Amino acid sequence: MTLLPEPVSVVWGGGTVPWSTPVVRRAPGPAEGYRISISAGGVHVDASDDAGEFYAHQTLRQLRGPDAFRAAPIRPDGPVPVCEIVDHPEHRWRGCMIDVARHFLPKHDLLRYVDLLAAHKLNVLHLHLTDDQGWRVESERFPRLHEVGGWRPDSRWGDRRGGLSTGRPHGGCYTRDDLREVVAYAAARHVTVVPEIDVPGHSQAAIAAYPELGVDGGGVWTDWGVNPRVLNGSQSTVDFYRAVFDELLEVFPGEVVGFGGDEAPGGDGRFVRLIAEHLVARGRRPYGWDEVLDVEGLPEETVIAAWRSEEAVERALERGLDVVACPERHAYLDYRQSEDADEPIPVGTVLTTEDVRAYRPVAGVLGAQANIWTEHLDSPRRLDYAAFPRLSAFAEVVWNPAPVDGAGFAARLGAHLPRLAALGVEYRPPGGPLPWQRLPGVPGHPR
Repeated sequence: MTLLPEPVSVVWGGGTVPWSTPVVRRAPGPAEGYRISISAGGVHVDASDDAGEFYAHQTLRQLRGPDAFRAAPIRPDGPVPVCEIVDHPEHRWRGCMIDVARHFLPKHDLLRYVDLLAAHKLNVLHLHLTDDQGWRVESERFPRLHEVGGWRPDSRWGDRRGGLSTGRPHGGCYTRDDLREVVAYAAARHVTVVPEIDVPGHSQAAIAAYPELGVDGGGVWTDWGVNPRVLNGSQSTVDFYRAVFDELLEVFPGEVVGFGGDEAPGGDGRFVRLIAEHLVARGRRPYGWDEVLDVEGLPEETVIAAWRSEEAVERALERGLDVVACPERHAYLDYRQSEDADEPIPVGTVLTTEDVRAYRPVAGVLGAQANIWTEHLDSPRRLDYAAFPRLSAFAEVVWNPAPVDGAGFAARLGAHLPRLAALGVEYRPPGGPLPWQRLPGVPGHPR
């Protein structure tokens, strides 16, 4: 029997016993921690808190076999191994960012991803809700944001250098109640949802809806890459976004709120600073990409998503800021998975499952998250292919980042794939994409 993420300590006792409903008790221990004891006397769980109890049940699902991950039982529960497991996480922030702006992920699929994160003991879902290509959250005060900014007439098909387009509209929007539902569903599974509205760049969808916000105007962007058009820095635009973020805070009760700040040509950081200060005044912690480290007067409550390099992590830590590590070289799951010509829309550097597992976050960070940008992931099937099994490996990185043991990790991953299959995850097979997972003729941009 193998477990993933690997627990802190496992002692196998030899033999099996019939499955029985666990007896759960509270016991002091590390936050989110638990102990599982399985013997002839039954299954006993000592959990330090509610989250620890929940994670103990995720481990017990693995001990029961892949069928425990199906939506309904198809055969009686088999025996479980005699063992003693002691476990708790290494990092407080164990996250995954999903970009729902470039390609909208319907609500039922978003809820499914909450379940997938929870099954892997990941506890943060960062939603990238707005970008040049789409605005995905309903606004009562400024309805054109979702009515106009929520769809685009076309999309680039593959890398922009190939010149291909889909020729079909794309769009979608979550209502405020949809997002309240996602937040509540996630909270019941000990997952915190962190929303992000990106400013002052990556804002073309908002500018299309309200042209007075921008410098150059234009419609919702149908291309990928970095759009040079940004928000203007007028006081009216600042006030507009303060009101937009206030609406967001009504839906998302979590402490941390994303405000972007990345890849915005020009500007002196004033806009970013004012929005960060507004969030702090509302009792929240602003969460920005590491470009915001260049902003003077950034509130000390700011959390940095360090994506460009480990140097950005160190720089933020030296300033006394909390950091979530998400370096693109180790944690961008939209990057290609091999050098093979059959990889669909290959972009970025090669990042294998083994590469992901080898990553070790710098000491002192809040934790780490994997980022899944969706320019080239236009469906839940494509999202599954990019995310798994690499996200399973990442879950082990942030839960128990013990040194990689090679054959041991390979065995854990091999045992985990049937669980993913039982969950309906269309992961990338270790041997490469299946025929229907390939996209021949659609250009990428490998580097």
